[in-house]
Amino acid sequence: MRLKDTVHRPRYERLLAEYRGSQDIKVITGVRRCGKSTLLRLLLEQVSEELGAPENIFYRRMDGFGVPLDADAAWLESEITSALDAADPSKPFYVFIDEIQDVRGWEKVVRRLHTHPNVDTYITGSNAHVLSSDLSTLLGGRYVEIPVHPLSFSEYVEFHAAAGAESLGMDALFAEYLRYGGMPGQFGMVQRTEEQLTRFLESIRDTIILNDVAMHSKVSDMDLLSKLVRYVFATSGCLYSTRSVVNALASSGRKTTIETVDNYLAALKSAFILGECEQAGIAGKQVLRPQRKFYPVDTGLRNLATGFAPKDFGAQIECVVYNELIRRGYRVTVGSLLKGEIDFIAEKRGDRMYIQVTETLVAPETFDRELAPFALVRDSFPKVVLTADRVRLGTTEQGVRIENLIDWLLSTW
Repeated sequence: MRLKDTVHRPRYERLLAEYRGSQDIKVITGVRRCGKSTLLRLLLEQVSEELGAPENIFYRRMDGFGVPLDADAAWLESEITSALDAADPSKPFYVFIDEIQDVRGWEKVVRRLHTHPNVDTYITGSNAHVLSSDLSTLLGGRYVEIPVHPLSFSEYVEFHAAAGAESLGMDALFAEYLRYGGMPGQFGMVQRTEEQLTRFLESIRDTIILNDVAMHSKVSDMDLLSKLVRYVFATSGCLYSTRSVVNALASSGRKTTIETVDNYLAALKSAFILGECEQAGIAGKQVLRPQRKFYPVDTGLRNLATGFAPKDFGAQIECVVYNELIRRGYRVTVGSLLKGEIDFIAEKRGDRMYIQVTETLVAPETFDRELAPFALVRDSFPKVVLTADRVRLGTTEQGVRIENLIDWLLSTW
């Protein structure tokens, strides 16, 4: 089983097409190996075919062979200037730079490109600190960020079919997706055995931790970072404070401070490998340091931390739902109530949705427990329970919609 042709990801390709030709710098962000480079290459091929002027296209992959090991802004500017001098001035000039965060001082070059007439610039990167804070300061908002994520379940189904894999039912496909995640590169493997998938995911994790976390954030204690990653990944979906993380690490023999853990967590978030979901609806001193849930960007990476142990099904599907909501453009928080908790409050452009996630609603006590927090919500925004079973689907008398998780993941948006 292996992909023979590129599988398109229409939503991202449409976004790139919408911004093509604009003065904005197009910044494609996301965790390493989530498909940014492939999207850039597809756009480059389309531009090449339409433009018919290869001299008007500048492309560099900064983590590829042939690029200086210590590439800096002066080198990059020299390369682009030479290409501009050789270009046809009557046609637009396209710049494609992949993994630009590997170039020291690249921001100044991009800023100059922004002022150059008739230049359309696209860059990708795997570190949010570099691509958001510095670029925002230098360009003053004159850029558009296009976040790319690992495969959604609906994309996973398409990739699976395109790879010529053995036909599986939707439940079996979802179990595979839940276990190994949606990193697109797995479909380039000749065989997707558990051993090979484990090595594949370990390679991604180690590259991110070393290149995008340790190096960019100057992490000094790799052992502590590794233990922190294993802890927050294996306990994804648990609500805790930084102090409780510090205490958990101390109980395993690693003493540290709240400041250090916060810095390391920020570095993991900046590398797009970890998402944060804060409490909402709290008051008093808790506002200054709310409790949080953390979710790995991909369930395969999450399960790597637990050795793919067949447990915590509820935590795994909660991770899938969180990442899907982020993929769909929602701002996601945890609903904190006087009694109880709502798994997710998802907000986008003035709309809001309350979501509970559960493995099953078969038992009456589970049904009552999952729906009880909704009774404490006083507004009329939609309330949804996502469940892995199909026993109680429909709308309750109180207006709570119960949906099957797989159906929801495959629904259009």
